[in-house]
Order: sequence, then structure tokens, then C-alpha cells
Amino acid sequence: MTLSRLLRLPGISNRPIPLASSVSSRVFLGLLRRIRYGHLTLTTPDGSRYVFGDLRDGPGATLHLHDWRACGAILHSGDIGFAQALREQWVDSPDLVALLRLAIRNEAAVATTVHGGPFARLWFGLRHRLRRNTREGSRQNIHAHYDLGNAFYALWLDRTWTYSSACFDGDSQRPLADAQAAKYQRVIDTLGLQPGMEVLEIGCGWGGFALHAARQGIRVRALTISQAQYALAVERVMSAAQGARVSVELCDYRDAVGQYDAIVSIEMFEAVGEAFWPGYFDTLKRCLKPGARALIQSITIADALFEHYRASSDFIRETIFPGGMLPSPAQFGMAAQRAGLDARATLSFGRDYAQTLRLWRAAFESRLDAVRALGFDDAFIRIWRLYFTYCEAAFDEGRTDVMHFVVERPRE
Repeated sequence: MTLSRLLRLPGISNRPIPLASSVSSRVFLGLLRRIRYGHLTLTTPDGSRYVFGDLRDGPGATLHLHDWRACGAILHSGDIGFAQALREQWVDSPDLVALLRLAIRNEAAVATTVHGGPFARLWFGLRHRLRRNTREGSRQNIHAHYDLGNAFYALWLDRTWTYSSACFDGDSQRPLADAQAAKYQRVIDTLGLQPGMEVLEIGCGWGGFALHAARQGIRVRALTISQAQYALAVERVMSAAQGARVSVELCDYRDAVGQYDAIVSIEMFEAVGEAFWPGYFDTLKRCLKPGARALIQSITIADALFEHYRASSDFIRETIFPGGMLPSPAQFGMAAQRAGLDARATLSFGRDYAQTLRLWRAAFESRLDAVRALGFDDAFIRIWRLYFTYCEAAFDEGRTDVMHFVVERPRE
């Protein structure tokens, strides 16, 4: 498509784009003509209003463009640039989820606005690969997110202190704490855990699963590398009088010793990093008794998107989870097989993650004064609002999923 065609824009006001606006602004608005699914209502800094797509077609979304600099940022860096523009208040939207779902549905048509330009993708891909999850790198990457402070997470997590997808089992009205307990119980039931069994948990968070299992007589050795999580997990275990059954340790998964009846790892695999997947699965093989199984809960990226995803970075990996890397279902299975393990997916529940995120976001939004009282400014709040909505839209649209993988060490 030529530049002249891109600049011929349909608009409710039929106003021409101001000549004073930059070329990047004019090209950005021109790209929006490619929207084929749903419709976007756009307001620009000069007061113009445009509609792209078909008003009769959903989803519908609104984007308020307050500063033309947002266009250059988005064209250059895609969703990373959009996050910058939102943080700087160059853009906003009354419904970020609807806006992001619209972007996902039109991803192929407006790829530059989602992924950025080729040089930016190359640069951010290099930055991502430099955040290697070595022992020291992992501690730094985990510290950047999980050690924001227990007081912060206490504002919006439920009473189980669980920071992973719940299982609603089709009941969207189920209280979040109950849905988290249902997830933990599904893990126990899938693995057939019984009283007296010994379980290694890799990435224990604040101790939610370990406590749920301990109450059923299961012994858990729980590992974390987050100082903040470790401190609270130990406190919770002691308060629940479960110290005889739960051992919480500051320990990297690579240093785990012993053999166990089962291994549980809930949404920790995303922090391993692709280069370190072989070592992770070697740890599973080394620490599982022959014939024993592990259950890994992991967020996944669609198989068809994996190669493009692995080549660069995105808003989540740049801003929220440095060093993070999602597997695709196929890539997870192949990595396990290369380590001599059998792996199969037993559950896919991405829509439940979207619901979990909606509840987290509602709790977060209800406590903004308390968030500010902890020292976090409005720019931080805008980025975390984008984080919640970005993930919610991706799960609702099927771009990402969350899955249970059962990994078995064959009998020798």
C-alpha cells in the first residue's frame, strides 16, 4: 500500500489530518484503515474524531490520542511503545481490554502497531537475550517483580496469597479463593498425592500450594529465590502450625537435591528462559523417583506464534517480567522429551486466567489510594493496569493459554 493511500482516511468529521502533524502520525492513522475486525473510534489532539472498521462489527474500542508523539512510539516499538505512550499519558482508553482485543484480532493487518519496526524488534530481542536466567540473573529478574513488596501484593491477592491462575470450572461467580483452592486440589488429584508422600515444589510463591497440601498430610519441600516470598511463606507455615510438613527454602531449582514422590511447579517455568529449559527438565528427571510424575502449570503461547515471539520481546518481558519466556505446547513437549521424560497436557484453562485477572484488576483498582501510600506513582499504576488488561485480552482471545502438563520419569 502506498503512502498516499495510507493517508486517505475515512472519518466521521471528514476532516483532513492536520499538515502540522508528523509523518509518523499520518502513517499511523493510515495504518488503521486496515482494521478488518471490529471497529475503532479515535480522537486526535486537534479534536478530530475518526472511526475505522465497521461500526456494526464488534469488538468496538476507543483510543484517545492526546499527543502525536504516541504515534511514533507505537510505530517504532509496537506494544512496548504503546506502554510508553500510556505511561506518559500521550494516549488513554476508557476500556483497555476492548482496545487490546481489537488489536489482537487485527494483528496480521496492523502488525507494525503491535510488534513495532524491524530494527526495534531486533534491539529488544537482543536486550531480552541479555537478561539470561543464570543463578544471578534469575535472582535479579525475580527481584524486579516479586520483591515489589508483600504489602503491595496483599492489597489485591486473595487470602490464599496465590499469584497464578485459578480454576473456576465454569462457575464465574465462584469466589477467587475457592477457585484457587480448586486449582490446588486438581493438582493433588491429578498426581494422586496421598498423606505421607514427599513433594518438591519448584517456585512456591507465598506458600499457597504447600499449605493446601500439608493440610492433607502431604510433605512439601518448597523452593523460592524471592526473599520477600520466602519471608512471608515461612511466617504463614509457622502460623498454620505446618512446620513439620512444609520446609520453605531459599534455593535455586538447579540446586535441588534428593528424590521425591512428585514435583509441582506452578507458573514458574515461564521464568526459566529457553536456554535453560534443558537444565530445568534435567532437574525434574534427577529429583523424581523412577515412575514418579511432576505437574507443571505454565502459561503458553500458541504454537503458530512461537517463532515470531521468541525472536524479539514485548511489553510483558520488557516491563513486567524481565527474562520471561513462554513455551508453546509443542515446544514444552519437545524439551521434556529431549531430557528423556514423557510429557502430556492434561488441562487447558485460559479463560479461567482471564477471569482471575479481572478479579485481580478489580481488587487493584479498589485500592489505588493504598497503592499510592506505598510509594507507587500514577505512572506505575497505569503500567500495571495495562499489564492486567493486556494479559486478560490475550487469554480471552486465545493468543495465550494456561495449561497443566504432567511429566513422568520412566521406570528404569
